[in-house]
Amino acid sequence: MHRTHTCGELRISDLGKSVTLSGWVQKSRDLGGMTFIDVRDRYGITQLTFNADDNEQLRASARELGREYVIKVEGQVIERSSKNSKIPTGDIEIKVSSLEILNASKLPPFTIEDETDGGDDLRMKFRYLDLRRNPVRQNLILRHKLAQEIRRYLDEQNFLEVETPVLIKSTPEGARDFVVPSRMNAGEFYALPQSPQTFKQLLMVSGFDRYFQIVKCFRDEDLRADRQPEFTQIDCEMSFVEQEDILNMFEGLAKHLFKTVKGFELGSVPRMTYADAMRLYGSDKPDTRFGMQFVELNKLTKGKGFPVFDQAELVVGINANGCAGYTRKQLDALTDYVKRPQVGATGLVYARYNEDGTIKSSVDKFYTEEQLKEWAAAFDGKPGDLFLIMAGPTDKVRKQLNELRLEVGNQLGLRDKNKFAPLWVLDFPLLEWDEESGRYHAMHHPFTSPKPEDIPLLDTNPGEVRANAYDFVLNGSEIGGGSIRIHDKELQSLMFKHLGFSPEDAQKQFGFLMEAFTYGAPPHGGLAFGFDRMVSVFAGLDTIRDVIAFPKNNSGRDVMIDAPATIDKAQLDELNLALNLKSSEKN
Repeated sequence: MHRTHTCGELRISDLGKSVTLSGWVQKSRDLGGMTFIDVRDRYGITQLTFNADDNEQLRASARELGREYVIKVEGQVIERSSKNSKIPTGDIEIKVSSLEILNASKLPPFTIEDETDGGDDLRMKFRYLDLRRNPVRQNLILRHKLAQEIRRYLDEQNFLEVETPVLIKSTPEGARDFVVPSRMNAGEFYALPQSPQTFKQLLMVSGFDRYFQIVKCFRDEDLRADRQPEFTQIDCEMSFVEQEDILNMFEGLAKHLFKTVKGFELGSVPRMTYADAMRLYGSDKPDTRFGMQFVELNKLTKGKGFPVFDQAELVVGINANGCAGYTRKQLDALTDYVKRPQVGATGLVYARYNEDGTIKSSVDKFYTEEQLKEWAAAFDGKPGDLFLIMAGPTDKVRKQLNELRLEVGNQLGLRDKNKFAPLWVLDFPLLEWDEESGRYHAMHHPFTSPKPEDIPLLDTNPGEVRANAYDFVLNGSEIGGGSIRIHDKELQSLMFKHLGFSPEDAQKQFGFLMEAFTYGAPPHGGLAFGFDRMVSVFAGLDTIRDVIAFPKNNSGRDVMIDAPATIDKAQLDELNLALNLKSSEKN
């Protein structure tokens, strides 16, 4: 028997017990004639004691142990003389009578501690060591608990978990597909699913009226903190429902997860239209943990001789409450921030509402103090406030001001990771114009239903058509999104037409779905939560990498196993792939 107890299990009530523990050496300390070893497993840490007076040979063996050695010890639980209140086992220690080295270890390339000295690249290369650290392990335990509670909630709501195929057909809409060559069908390729969208709709046609799946999806996209080439989503679909049914169902799931996993009562989730989200926050995923809503100033700023405002389509600003004391250096830093290529603004105008009631701005020569006080009234400003104003094309300047708002929120400590502000964003545009391709693309996907009252606009003003689509936003992150689907063949054909599909292309890509709709498709809709993002928000992290056991780096590489990698010529020949082998061999 390698262990009778785990390293996080024993308490003062276990005094006198003879026990066997196995685990990794966390650290060792020599004090006079005593050696102390901390042994660790995934459950915790227990202190071992080796006394020279009892067994000098055993103590000598203990002193030879290095960090991360795997050991097995037998001994008796005794009360610890110098107790450690920071760990659950801190009242006891094990007086060791037997020690066995199960496996030696090289010195790890970084310390296996909560605060490690290993950088991201090094920890990714030795991820199996990084996973021994408490913070990373706790993130994966949190992920497990969330998955268990998701399954429990959905099972209680009569959802069935159904697996859908991983080798499917490539489609031109959405992100780039990862493609897989078929050996048995020369020159043809599978694609890895970006989502199980069409399959879950087919399950609705099949009569499985409540489906879910915690499923791997794949997108060949550029990466960032909240994006990986392979990711996990909670994929759900329901039949005989309208939008309100879906919002209530999955708001219920969110409340259940917060209550059972975080011990937090979420309360009702507010709702906001896409148009209002863009107008008030410049984002379709606004962080509503703090205010600082946008204030439009066109009427108060135009026609006064300041060219930047006079020529702008929109002049808009935010009120940074209590920040009138910002120094010139701080204001210059904010200006530099919005001028970064990632934001792309040309400048920033500010006005201080001083404690003595005067208002001073960076454009004083164009505006009188009375006019500046009209600005203050528009901002609902008070002495001590700072107004930050930007101008430009409407869509562009809103996005730029959103970045500034979030940066100021960070500086003021308003984006508290222990505070949760959920939001439903509704009524997204159905279509968005793409300048590069010169046509409309589906903002959500081609199967999203338009608002019934907006269908006539498809022929006259497609950009104004609203979708029966909704996103679940949490702390400024899009956690999930979905829509009511099209379930009528004629309307789906019309949608494909406005997306630029010829009838032949639509039939080639989605003929199987169109055919299914002719056999009695029920009204249906659904939603998918980004599971990795959800876990990262619950864990208070800015990146999803540390909630994934074996993530990729920002180049899409697994540096631990060195993937992707070249394959040999025999495999390429088998797959009928004509590649430049010399180039591959050089790489």
